[in-house]
Amino acid sequence: MGNQIKGKKTNGILDAIYFCVVTMTTVGYGDLVPESVLAKLLACIFVFTGMGLVGFVLSKAADYIVEKEEILLVKALYMHEKIGSAEIIKEVESNKARYKFLTTVTLLLVLVIVGTVFLYQVEELDFINALYCVCATITTLGYGDESFLTEGGRLFAVFWILISTICLAQLFLYLAEIYTENRQRLHVKWALTRRLTSSDLEAADLDNDKVVSAAEFIVYKLKEMGTISEEDISVVMEGFKNLDVDQSGTLTAADLLLLESSQPQG
Repeated sequence: MGNQIKGKKTNGILDAIYFCVVTMTTVGYGDLVPESVLAKLLACIFVFTGMGLVGFVLSKAADYIVEKEEILLVKALYMHEKIGSAEIIKEVESNKARYKFLTTVTLLLVLVIVGTVFLYQVEELDFINALYCVCATITTLGYGDESFLTEGGRLFAVFWILISTICLAQLFLYLAEIYTENRQRLHVKWALTRRLTSSDLEAADLDNDKVVSAAEFIVYKLKEMGTISEEDISVVMEGFKNLDVDQSGTLTAADLLLLESSQPQG
């Protein structure tokens, strides 16, 4: 592809890879652009393929890496306290979205610093322009007035652009998770602490026997908390009715024997 793109060129193969990465991440500096019809058609394919690849495959890889780094973050936060591995894992699981967010913020900050220093040292930009280029890149704004023009810079950019753009996308994903998780916790707290009314008892009485059992109360509260839906309950109840062969309203070993005997022998 090297001879089918125009702009500031260095190494043919490296420029082609750099062009693909800049296109697939939708950064689009404009320092290298497709010139031929074939290159333009490939760019159209790359941008959609890249959005899918970066959005799914690479984000999954980033999610996996962040999960591994969570443990290190919790250990660092509680380094002055005596806390075992079991407690660390429990803490991570209890506040998973929060620690994912903090880990990603830390990684993104490191990437911003590394990118700024690299542009300052290698591409010889002043500090403000280096930081400006980093921000324009990781947000995929890509004005193109500042970019990676040296061979070493483009080799660095191939990896740095992929990692930093994905990291920012994951950051907003985890921020949304935290918001959703906090709303869910508040809703659960409200559902568990609010005063019950007679209409609640009527709604919880699934078998209409004027008495709410512990099982019925649990199902009602889980539904109110949004953990299960009415459709989920209907599906489970249908399965229960199919197993309750003698229609007694309860499941016993006799029901299972009747069910097995009624099935054709293979």
